[in-house]
Amino acid sequence: MSLHSLYVCKKQGFDFEAKKLLREIRELLGIKSVGDLKVINRYYVSGISPVVFEKAKGNVFSEPQVDSITDVLPGADETFAVEYLPGQFDQRADSCEQCIQFISGGDRPCVKAAKVYQLPDRKSVV
Repeated sequence: MSLHSLYVCKKQGFDFEAKKLLREIRELLGIKSVGDLKVINRYYVSGISPVVFEKAKGNVFSEPQVDSITDVLPGADETFAVEYLPGQFDQRADSCEQCIQFISGGDRPCVKAAKVYQLPDRKSVV
């Protein structure tokens, strides 16, 4: 069993979290040079077979109607991620582990989750 990576981003029109954060960056912080923002959920999963991972993609990690799923992080001008430190409780990762264990009927996998923030374009402020 190998390490699987997955990136889940809300489709346009459903990206409310990103739009709210972008508005706060521009209005509250006064940073007008941020042209756009993407919020991506990153998952690293180990301890499951490729078959179980494929099944979990649409059942555990995403809502296919509103999410775009990819195995590779899209490129952007600026990218940074925020994740829990080892030993801190991550509710999102724990929930994924429980769901995968339930659908696989096997051992509990290891899931590491993070929020990835991307600034795809930077516009210059005059």
